[in-house]
Amino acid sequence: MSQSEPKPGRGSPVVRVEHVNLDYHKEKEPLPVLVDISMEAGRDELVAITGPSGCGKSTLLRIIAGLVRPSAGAVKVLDSEVKGPREDVAMVFQNFVLLPWRTALENVVFGLSSKKDLTGEQKRERAMQALDVAGLTGFENVYPGELSGGMKQRVGVARALATEPKVMLMDEPFSSLDDLTAERLRKETHSLLISPETSIQSVILVSHNVEEIIELADKVVILSGRPARVSGVLTVDLPRPRNKKSEEFFRWVDKVYSYLS
Repeated sequence: MSQSEPKPGRGSPVVRVEHVNLDYHKEKEPLPVLVDISMEAGRDELVAITGPSGCGKSTLLRIIAGLVRPSAGAVKVLDSEVKGPREDVAMVFQNFVLLPWRTALENVVFGLSSKKDLTGEQKRERAMQALDVAGLTGFENVYPGELSGGMKQRVGVARALATEPKVMLMDEPFSSLDDLTAERLRKETHSLLISPETSIQSVILVSHNVEEIIELADKVVILSGRPARVSGVLTVDLPRPRNKKSEEFFRWVDKVYSYLS
């Protein structure tokens, strides 16, 4: 897939979350949800956000996406403040959110509806490229009802890739899949997204599955229970591909659990 500009140097900050707070208002009293959250995602990094159930992980991801405005603090993507949804940030959701009456190709093309500068043929070409990168060549004309759960999620990834984002956000992308399908997709995710074939410079993943996190992440941001604060940031220096049966892998799993317990 084409890249309109060169990527910054490896490790350069792509996403910065700077002292973000979020309060909900219950009657007259503010209810703090996120407190002084700061984190970074560098170039060619897959960063995982984890924490107790209900602590605000997905809410933080939506703030990064520009779908929710923080009460205080700021999010910057490539040094530009996020003030709303952006074309250089794409999101893959837990549920596939595919239109059942459209083929895989048509679902990906539909994701390019806002690209007024592209002709219909250019959108189709870009969608075909994205489906190829996502491993769906030959399934362009298949409807979602005829696809497995894993292939539906691939269509969701292709739809995001087609927009040529700089940042990919993923909210529990494997949790609705069966174990074998999820395992297969996890094995491919890092090499698929952190690749010269895509425009993506950073990936931020929300997950509660600690083994999944250690398998995928270059860095782990751990949130506390509500109100959520950053309780730890770990850089996972395991070589790839990662051996889930190794003692070192389980030491990393235990280290994350120690922050969560």
